[in-house]
Amino acid sequence: MNPVQATTTAQRPRVGERVMAAINRDPLTAPHRTRNDALLAVAWAALATAMALLGDKGLRPDALGWALLLAAHVPLVWRRSRPLLVLLAVMVCITPYHALENNHAAPILATMVVLYTVAATGTVRRTLLTGAGCLGVTLALNALTNPDGTTELLRISGWVFAFLFCGIDVRYYRQFVAAIVERAERAERTREEEARRRVAEERLRIARDLHDLLAHSITLIGVQTSVAAHVLAADPERLDRRSIAKSLDDIADTCRTARGELRTTLEVLREQGVAGEARGPLPGLDGVPDLVAAARLAGARVASEVRVRQAPPAVGAAAYRIVQEALTNVVRHAGPEPAVRVELYEERGALHLSVTDDGPCPAPGAPTPGYGLVGMRERARSVGGTLDAGPRTKGGFEVSAVLPVGADFVTGRGGDR
Repeated sequence: MNPVQATTTAQRPRVGERVMAAINRDPLTAPHRTRNDALLAVAWAALATAMALLGDKGLRPDALGWALLLAAHVPLVWRRSRPLLVLLAVMVCITPYHALENNHAAPILATMVVLYTVAATGTVRRTLLTGAGCLGVTLALNALTNPDGTTELLRISGWVFAFLFCGIDVRYYRQFVAAIVERAERAERTREEEARRRVAEERLRIARDLHDLLAHSITLIGVQTSVAAHVLAADPERLDRRSIAKSLDDIADTCRTARGELRTTLEVLREQGVAGEARGPLPGLDGVPDLVAAARLAGARVASEVRVRQAPPAVGAAAYRIVQEALTNVVRHAGPEPAVRVELYEERGALHLSVTDDGPCPAPGAPTPGYGLVGMRERARSVGGTLDAGPRTKGGFEVSAVLPVGADFVTGRGGDR
């Protein structure tokens, strides 16, 4: 046996599996059902013919009996699509067949198959009503042709009830299997939707990280470069090498910091199936002094006050990113040497954060802001907090946020992880 034949044999379902698949399948949607039922009708007709020939010679059908017997098997081709009509057509052929005292055992299989189909494809109420009507006609006919046949009466009733309840049982079994399959498919869809949601959240988190990191670092590098260029252009004859060297060192430090944070962020994209902890420690409240120092190097006059004992890692990371974006906006839009105040304190189970400046407010009709304010609001919402941002009545701009840190905080709701 070559490998292709071995693979085909291994993949071919066994007889038992094919039988169970046929039982589990909905009879109204089964493939090739008309063709299969036509073949089965021919087989049942051949079996009925053999039973009539091998039975009592005195009850062997005549020409009319043979015609009625074979005609009773023709409607079986459509037994699944029109079970009640097929049952009626079979009864129309079988009733005179029995009344003419032909072989009574030959058409039993066709009758029982139709009764089973009615039970397997219809409701219980329809099945019982149909079975009662069919049984009444059969018993009445038996009473007229064989009034003393009590044993025959019980045998007919037993077969009718057996096939009806067999069809009902198969119908409920198919419904049970269909419910299990539907539940499994629903669970699979739920898992896929959850996976897509997690991917979308991760992409949004990475986008926020990259925006906060690059916007902050590029703004600082731009300001520091402008300072170095100003020193060079102000008085070339009296070049202050120390000031230029300090500006260049600040630029180099900012680049190194940005490169490290960018590498930490991009590790998520490279490492598949690794938990969020593999990213390393996230910046938190302990990184706020570094943000303040960087803003001061960019020319802002920053006063900070941090009165927070501790905060969950996700809340600390969100606060860090909000302060970072707020200071970046101040350096970019608040003009030269703005006065800035950064304040963080804890009150009633929440971390209160505010960043205010005295720079000019955006003029009416100015271009709409980018993703900075949107990102800050998303970070606040990711930990169950709120954020407000807008011009101050006394001039300048203010960003304020309230982030829960007490018992109401739900760690599963998000954060940078």
